[in-house]
Amino acid sequence: MATELENIEQPQDLKKLSFSQLEKLASEIRNLIIHTIAKNGGHLAPNLGVVELTLALHKVFDSPQDKFIWDVGHQSYIHKILTGRQSKFGTIRQFNGISGFPKRNESQHDAFGTGHSSTSLSAALGLALARDLSGQKNHVLAIIGDGSLTGGQAFEALNHAGHLGTRMTVILNDNEMSIAKNVGALSEYLSKMRTTSTYSKVKHDIEYLLRRIPAIGDSVAKTAERVKDSLKYLLVPGVFFEELGFTYLGPIDGHNIASLVDVLQQTKNIDGPVLIHVITQKGKGYKPAECNAAQFHGVGPFCVESGTIIKNNNGAPTYTAIFGDILVELAASDPNIVAITAAMPEGTGLKKFATQYPNRFWDVGIAEQHAVTLAAGLAAAGKKPVVALYSTFLQRAYDQVLHDVSLQKLPVIFALDRAGIVGEDGPTHHGVFDFSYLRHIPNIIVMAPKNEGELRNMMATAVQANAPVVIRYPRGNGSGADISQVPQILPIGQAEELINKGNIALFAIGAMVEPCLKTAQLLAQQGIFCRVINARFVKPLDGEMIRYLAREVGIIVTVEDNCLTGGFGSAVLEYINTNNLNWVKVLRIGWPDQFIEQGSRSELLDKYHMTAEGIAESVKAFNQQFGAR
Repeated sequence: MATELENIEQPQDLKKLSFSQLEKLASEIRNLIIHTIAKNGGHLAPNLGVVELTLALHKVFDSPQDKFIWDVGHQSYIHKILTGRQSKFGTIRQFNGISGFPKRNESQHDAFGTGHSSTSLSAALGLALARDLSGQKNHVLAIIGDGSLTGGQAFEALNHAGHLGTRMTVILNDNEMSIAKNVGALSEYLSKMRTTSTYSKVKHDIEYLLRRIPAIGDSVAKTAERVKDSLKYLLVPGVFFEELGFTYLGPIDGHNIASLVDVLQQTKNIDGPVLIHVITQKGKGYKPAECNAAQFHGVGPFCVESGTIIKNNNGAPTYTAIFGDILVELAASDPNIVAITAAMPEGTGLKKFATQYPNRFWDVGIAEQHAVTLAAGLAAAGKKPVVALYSTFLQRAYDQVLHDVSLQKLPVIFALDRAGIVGEDGPTHHGVFDFSYLRHIPNIIVMAPKNEGELRNMMATAVQANAPVVIRYPRGNGSGADISQVPQILPIGQAEELINKGNIALFAIGAMVEPCLKTAQLLAQQGIFCRVINARFVKPLDGEMIRYLAREVGIIVTVEDNCLTGGFGSAVLEYINTNNLNWVKVLRIGWPDQFIEQGSRSELLDKYHMTAEGIAESVKAFNQQFGAR
């Protein structure tokens, strides 16, 4: 049977389709996405919710002349399928495949690269201003979810765009969720708007009634518009956006293509910024995703028929789960422990804590800057806040970590999940910069566990440290280490020597310790003997251990799941130089000075020679060149 999808190669192919054909195309696209993500993993529920919206956008506007900016970008799969990448869609998120996010170097239809939230409005405004300066007439549209709208940058951009009056369109994709259920006053405001008559109808009715008053009707209508009389405040659902300078249209059924096309056509004739409020259902068209949108937001491979997630692990608990459990355990005996996350209670492992201690838990929405300074305020009042975020997202709150927490020496604990290479989400989500952007901050303690048992010890240590503390740990399952013991308090800044014989020292931290133990075994079989040291701390660095190694070995090899620039290896080199230990040779192994592409963790470790075998080859080559004494 012929399909509509096989006839779509570029967006202009949609122009000739009827609404019934577009509905059929929507069904076919959903089917393609479901079966592809079932195999590859990816962001399923967000994309299923915007199928009709994406079709309507491409039906009305002309990409790439008209610019679409997808906030976060995890809902851009349909856009990719419609813009010449259908044949490559089976490679999405795969090594050497197409990205799961918009990328400017992937297609001319990707007007702006995204991956983190709340940036689309600022980028769209910049594109619109550049268009105006160049005398062009194209349209610029930002598609942003209600969850992303909780981010402060989105409000900054709304404020500026309304002030300038620049012609641009904001599509508010309102599905009542970001990853988890949305929180906050804005979410409540949008909820009220969903059940209220549309702005355009209310405004039209009020003006129509006023203008029918003989003699004075036009004057009254103009006065009401000018002073914004209280009746409008009572009836108009989008007054918040109107006050910011936007023309508000909606709410609109985001799964009705005809209605969407009609409203989008209207916006072409409106001068100034427009906000279209679209109501969608996350996971639309696939029952398991409709019923559990949070689980299917970002999902691994699954069975299409049942919706069952396919587990592929060693049976050990994840670092995320270990963190969640130890936090609940510690909180049972310390009522001052509180927890904060930014729209990710499940993804960060805080769901159990939130259930057990609801009055000591806050989900602030997608607002990492606020989360950090909120924690600083709690710490200033004697509490012990734990802020659980992904490593890549703490980058968004760098100034708050430095200025609001560390400068004041406040005891905030940062639990950084997904540190190091995270896999198929690619460069916007790899957590390979945290050692580098944190270790130079005064007063802060930065550590990384070699396994899940040590994560428990580090959490217990952090709670007692009375200082800003960062614990970073990788995505996925642990190694099966013993987690039954009572957690121990670690001496701050002290490394541990795991193998103490050899004239080469593998000085590793975090997730790279266990590969280095295997490296030592591989090299021992070839007559090259290596000590293995678990650094544990990037800051404070164990200077005594470095001095000891400089006396005992000829080569120190630092190994880290972080970029080499400014990372753990750089810290060791700085110490060696400052303390005149320059006779010892240093080889640094880590991620090069570039953004690392997408791919499974194993594929990337292999490509960049950071497996046990790759490390062994690098050590052998370095030893042959410089020779260990």
